[in-house]
Amino acid sequence: MRQLRIGVLAGLLVTVGVLAWGGARLWDSFGTLPSVPAGAPIVLAAIAVILLATALSIRARLRAQRERRPEAKGVDPLVAARAVVFGQAAALVAALVAGMYGGTGVFLLTQLSIPARRDQAIYAGFSLLAGIGIIAAAVFLERVCKLPDDPEGPGGDGDRSTGSRA
Repeated sequence: MRQLRIGVLAGLLVTVGVLAWGGARLWDSFGTLPSVPAGAPIVLAAIAVILLATALSIRARLRAQRERRPEAKGVDPLVAARAVVFGQAAALVAALVAGMYGGTGVFLLTQLSIPARRDQAIYAGFSLLAGIGIIAAAVFLERVCKLPDDPEGPGGDGDRSTGSRA
C-alpha cells in the first residue's frame, strides 16, 4: 500500500480549486450559481473527527501493547489496514471537495456585499477548512498505522549477511 503524498493532495486541491473558480465564474455569467449546502462543512468535519478518533484509538491501543500492559487489547492488522484505506480514500475525496468549495469560495469573495453570497462564501470557507482537516487526520492515521521498518525482512541487511532466502 502506498503512502499518501501531501504534495499530490495539495496539488489536487489547488488544481480543482482553480477549475472550480473558473467554473463558478462561467456558471455565474450564464445564470445563477448553485449554492453551497449549509450541511457540507458539518459532514466534512464529522468525517475528520471520525478519522481522528480512529487514529487516537489505534495509537492508544498500540502504545498499551508496546508497554505490555496486562489489559492491553491488540490491534487487528485487518482493522488497521481498513482504517488506513478509509483514511486514504477520504483524503483523496476531501482534496477534491475542498478544492471545489475553495474555488467557489474565492469566486464568492468578490460578491460579499450580497448577503446570500456572503453566507455561501462562509459555508465554502468552512468546507475548505473541514476538508483540510480530513486530509490532516488521514495523514495522521496513516502515520499511526505505519509498521516500523524490518531490517530482517526481504531486502534488509539480515538477508545479505546470512545469504539465505526465505
